[in-house]
Amino acid sequence: MAANTTAYTGENGVIKFIGGDSTEVAVASVRTFSVEQEVQAIESTVMGAGARSYIPGLRQYSGSMDLYFRDDDAGQRNLVSFANGGGSEGLGSIELFPSGETTGQKLAGNVVITNFAITANFDGMVEATCSFQGSGALTITNI
Repeated sequence: MAANTTAYTGENGVIKFIGGDSTEVAVASVRTFSVEQEVQAIESTVMGAGARSYIPGLRQYSGSMDLYFRDDDAGQRNLVSFANGGGSEGLGSIELFPSGETTGQKLAGNVVITNFAITANFDGMVEATCSFQGSGALTITNI
């Protein structure tokens, strides 16, 4: 598949969460999301080298999403359930489409929902923030 050679806007972004029953559900009212990928740098410097050297070690990913809270949305209910220890093993699967399901990339992997917080202000929308920690590798696929 050819590489994507253009910049995309995030207005068509989509998040899907797959819970313990293997049902893929889109999460409603997503405002923003982020995914951070990290690789551990393991020092491999030997005496007399004169400069430090490193090799790549274990990789990990984590992320978060900001939502307008919806208690009628199955995707948000699944996130809350998994944040409260739901699921047979506590693991769900997430699919992130930064620029929509028909263009750009799909990022997918198993996650532990580490936080789901609801914030209500007297002069604004009821909002939620959800954080996740990847378990295993993050798969990135060009669409």
